[in-house]
Amino acid sequence: MPAHTAAHFQKPDLRGDALSADTLPPFNPHPLLRGGHRQTLFAYFIRGRAPRYSAVCHRVDLPDGDVLMLHDDCPPNWGPGSPFVVLMHGLGGCHGSAYIQRIAQKLTTFGVRTFRLDHRGAGAGAKLSKYPYHAGRSEDVREAFQAASQLCPGSLGALAGFSLSGNMLLKMLGENGRMGYSPEYLACAVAVNPPIDLGLCSEALRRSDNRFYDRYFTKMLVPQVQERIETFADAPRPDKDWAPETLRDFDETYTSLVSGFESLTDYYERSSGAQFVESIKTPTFILTGRDDPLIPASSFEQLPSVPSVTVHIAEHGGHLGYVAGKTSDPDRRWMDWRVIDWLAQHLRFSRDQR
Repeated sequence: MPAHTAAHFQKPDLRGDALSADTLPPFNPHPLLRGGHRQTLFAYFIRGRAPRYSAVCHRVDLPDGDVLMLHDDCPPNWGPGSPFVVLMHGLGGCHGSAYIQRIAQKLTTFGVRTFRLDHRGAGAGAKLSKYPYHAGRSEDVREAFQAASQLCPGSLGALAGFSLSGNMLLKMLGENGRMGYSPEYLACAVAVNPPIDLGLCSEALRRSDNRFYDRYFTKMLVPQVQERIETFADAPRPDKDWAPETLRDFDETYTSLVSGFESLTDYYERSSGAQFVESIKTPTFILTGRDDPLIPASSFEQLPSVPSVTVHIAEHGGHLGYVAGKTSDPDRRWMDWRVIDWLAQHLRFSRDQR
């Protein structure tokens, strides 16, 4: 795609109605991957071939001394005024998460510059932050987008958050709307499988069929806390006999307390993205699956109708799965193409160009 001038990419005045939930191509799960657990686990463990890393890494220093990292994938034909997208991973992920890499690779094929974010302590920033990222760190999303936009002066950009990052993104967008603030170059946003009601999600994890996920996240997060303590002498420390067995325990005894919340309830109530959706002014697409084992679909059914927000609850797809059987898309990754379709609509690029 040739470079475009900044004038070509004027900020669109769209309210989320051109690509509606009713016009999305249907998701038909692969016949061997029916059910939320199969979709979720297949997408996680069957990653496909990872592209060769060729990004330029940018450090984003935060006001409290912690650090974010942006992995900049810039197409050779990208020029001033051409679009950019910031992609943000979920809990336990990083710039190298399979879905982040896939979508970044596709976007760069269409001439879109992508920035793959590493949240505090993740990926390339593993030993650069003494505080954890969490569902309520909307300020980090704001800082990441500002840093990317400064690297792309005159260009329209977008944000795409997956799982936990999706909640952080919705919170940021709603806060912006409440303040009457609209970043000049933010054209649109996408949130995929965001845990918009943290209390409901915590309850879902306690189900017997979700024990695997609960233990997996907890066992992954505890060593990260230990690494922070070893790296930073003044890093927040949990109690001496700290040994959380569930993600809820982890959030109650560590995340909520070291992040400035009064309690677990305070953390969940103040950080859940659902309460911010009604204030969103930026064209935003929320995608989730009714059979997501981690995030109850009921939390999305209760959302108010907002002109700028399109919500689509697919009947199947699991958590960040959406591996299709029959499809009109170039490959079976239905989620990737719905994200790209929304971005293409608002950033004015064609996904048919190579």
